[in-house]
Amino acid sequence: MKKGNRVVTRSARELARALSLDPEDAIEFEVRSSLVEKIAAVVRHRGLTHEQVAKLARTSRTRITGILNRSASGVSTDLLLRILASLGYRARIVVTRAA
Repeated sequence: MKKGNRVVTRSARELARALSLDPEDAIEFEVRSSLVEKIAAVVRHRGLTHEQVAKLARTSRTRITGILNRSASGVSTDLLLRILASLGYRARIVVTRAA
């Protein structure tokens, strides 16, 4: 949806289309977004500081701060999974046929 000079997207698929990316990129956006949202929810629920999460996950506080601010570009999916694991969670992948 266009708003002035801005394009507003409501899904990973719309975002990929707006950025002229392959539809497969939308899948990666969705997976990474789900991981980041879960990490943020767990950290918030447990009342952990960025430094505490960084120590648990063996990464930098700066990287954790970026992730918790929803800026995970340059952060590998492996690291997101490691952070979740350090918080006592694991991801389950469900494969379904694309629409």
